[in-house]
Amino acid sequence: MSERRALLRRIRMWLILFIVCLVLSGLTAFPLVHELRWAEDLLRSSASPVPEHFPALMEWITKVRTGLDQTDAKYPFVLYGTDWLAFAHLVIAVAFYGPYRDPVRNIWVIEFGMIACAGIIPLALICGPIRGIPFWWSVIDMSFGVFGVIPLLVVRRMIKRLEALEQTPQPEPAPTAAPAG
Repeated sequence: MSERRALLRRIRMWLILFIVCLVLSGLTAFPLVHELRWAEDLLRSSASPVPEHFPALMEWITKVRTGLDQTDAKYPFVLYGTDWLAFAHLVIAVAFYGPYRDPVRNIWVIEFGMIACAGIIPLALICGPIRGIPFWWSVIDMSFGVFGVIPLLVVRRMIKRLEALEQTPQPEPAPTAAPAG
C-alpha cells in the first residue's frame, strides 16, 4: 500500500471515530430526563460506591434529575433546547464528511472543530458559574474540549503530511524501449 493511501486510511479512521463520538454525544442529548432517572437509579444501587464516596456527585445528579423532572412536567418546551443541542452535534458530525472525502481541501473543517473544542473552556468557565454549575462539573465539561481536540490535532498533522506528499513531484516512469525490428 502506498504511503499516501495508508495516510488517507488513518485519517479516515480517526475521522470515523470523531464522527461516531459526535453522533453518540448528540443522541444522548435527546432523552435527558430518562437518562438522568436511569443514572440516579444506577448510582443509588447497592453495588454502587458513589453515594458513600462521592456524595457531592450524588447530590448533583439528584438535583439535576429533579430539575429535569419538574421542567418536563410543567414546561416541557424548555427541553426543546436540548433537542437543538442534539441536532447541532449531528449536523457538526455531518460536516466532518467533507474531510473524510477530501482531507486536504477540507482541512478547514478540522480547524473549525479545533476552535470549537477550545471554545468549550471559556463557555464552561463563564456560563457554569452563572447557571450554578459546580466547578468540578465544569471541569468535566471542559474535558470534552480537551479530549475532542486530541484526535483533531492528530488528523490535522496527518493531513498536512498528506498535503506535502501530494505536492511532491512523482517520479516519471522510465521510458520503455521500443521492441527492435
